[in-house]
Amino acid sequence: MADEAVEPDRSARTGEPLTRGQRIRLVIAHVVVYLAAAVFLSPIVYAFFSALKPNSEMFSMPPTLIASEVRWTNFLDVFAYGPFLTYIGNSFFVAVAGTLVVLIVSTTAGYAFGRLRWKGRDAVFVLFLATLMVPAEVLVIPMFQVMQWFNWVDTYQALILPFAFTAFGTFLMRQFFRGIPYELEEAARVDGAGPVRSFLQIILPLAKSAVAVLSVFTFLSFWNSYLWPLIVTVDYNAHGTLPVGLASFSGLTGTRWDLQMAAAIISMIPTTVLVIALQKHLVKGIAMAGLGGR
Repeated sequence: MADEAVEPDRSARTGEPLTRGQRIRLVIAHVVVYLAAAVFLSPIVYAFFSALKPNSEMFSMPPTLIASEVRWTNFLDVFAYGPFLTYIGNSFFVAVAGTLVVLIVSTTAGYAFGRLRWKGRDAVFVLFLATLMVPAEVLVIPMFQVMQWFNWVDTYQALILPFAFTAFGTFLMRQFFRGIPYELEEAARVDGAGPVRSFLQIILPLAKSAVAVLSVFTFLSFWNSYLWPLIVTVDYNAHGTLPVGLASFSGLTGTRWDLQMAAAIISMIPTTVLVIALQKHLVKGIAMAGLGGR
């Protein structure tokens, strides 16, 4: 069965014609992929066309994809409705700063757990992973109290630091680091390199794909975070992020669904560009991270 599964790729490389059964399986695979892509893209397509509708036609019956009037001005009205540029700037700052902190912490901790030998390493790592079983909602009240003690409520520190030390990034980097041959470090040690130099000049450059994966996941997590910024932020006009800003289109006088859809489409652009730009590294990093610990 394994030989049959790779036969189409082998035939494509050698130029040999595919058998009838192989062609049928290839067509079925493509049809399934296209159908899955259509299912996942349909909500985004509907949201985009909804952003071009007048607010009065958002819930018209029967539902329509294209309204009687196409309003491209909805994307401009978003910025006039509230401090949307401030929300975008705050989200960028929080996501970028949080990603940098997570990368520094996760790569160094992953190196310590995956490459260095010290007493109690595995036991500490198990306890570290156990924190993943605690839901984030359970930690909201204790974290808010800690922010009050530090007088960090309604500050950027409160939006960044509480979720900058997670076990997921450390686990991902550890698994990747364990897949790097130890002979590289031994050769560096013979040349006089210490652990810090080996990490910075040998291990870290080889982990570009894993770092790209962690960067995208972390950036998306900070960018899409809603509950914690909603709780810890007091002045939304000053420190509000995009998810909180999207909720501002709902008020006592009603909900501007047209502007909310337009704002949602705008908020998707940076993350979409990031994923597309790092797509090659994402595929490689996810595949290689699963080979760690060999």
